[in-house]
Amino acid sequence: MGLEATMIVVDNSESSRNGDYVPSRWEAQADAVNLIFSAKTNANPESSVGLMSMGGSQPEILTTLTTDVGKILDGLHRTKIKGNSHFSTGINVAALALKHRQNKSQKQRIIVFTCSPIDEDEKSLIKLSKRMKKNGISIDLIAFGELGEDNTKKLEAFSENCQSAEGSHLAVIQPSSNLLSDSIITTPILAAEGVGGGAGSGGAAGEGGESGGNSFEFGVDPSMDPELALALRMSFEEEKARQDREKKAKEAAEGKTELENIPEGDEKQPLLDKDDEPSGSGSGSKGGDKKDKGDDPDKMDTA
Repeated sequence: MGLEATMIVVDNSESSRNGDYVPSRWEAQADAVNLIFSAKTNANPESSVGLMSMGGSQPEILTTLTTDVGKILDGLHRTKIKGNSHFSTGINVAALALKHRQNKSQKQRIIVFTCSPIDEDEKSLIKLSKRMKKNGISIDLIAFGELGEDNTKKLEAFSENCQSAEGSHLAVIQPSSNLLSDSIITTPILAAEGVGGGAGSGGAAGEGGESGGNSFEFGVDPSMDPELALALRMSFEEEKARQDREKKAKEAAEGKTELENIPEGDEKQPLLDKDDEPSGSGSGSKGGDKKDKGDDPDKMDTA
């Protein structure tokens, strides 16, 4: 897969407190950030990911470009929910962070989460979009929450004007019973990394999330929760070994019973012969003796 430097911009404005996404908009974003980091670094180990917020008084870089998921998680943990969202400023700061990436062969990408009203007008957003395209920066937008028609129109205009050969995408994910991260898997944003199902953006993205995670062994992505995946695998192997032991013990017990039940003689042989005498080798010899004795001409008559 492509070698990329990706800045993830999260929306930590007051709007992210809303609970229309499980368990909340902010925690849903945190889970999705973890998924995106894993997808990018698994696709290419030399790809790096950074994190910044665009809420509060001003955007803030939480983690510079890194391949260490621990730094990303620490940045999320330190983030406070406050203030309003600064969409354009956040993108400009993210672009500046990408400009200072150490590996210049990495392609530049910004992934923006937005769940709050966008104050900038459409004209200024289009201008910003074209500048990002000129600088070779691809931008993926993940819009979720109760989006108004005005917000959606602005985001569509922005996404249309930053399209490039590397691809920029807009995913509008409506509230549903699915996790936000599961819904993102079905969008083209992660399809290029071999994770997504390539479903189109828009409302359909929020309906296809139930396929997320089903392709993983035991239903758990090892890159997302390696300890749980390992525990499930060990439990599976222990249970399999236990069943094998029980099966062998049962087979051994059944084999011993079969040996004990093997008859010593031919059970089909009748108990009495045609002369109503006991059958068998012993009785046969007795009958023979009587016959022989009766037919002996030299037998002494004792009468």
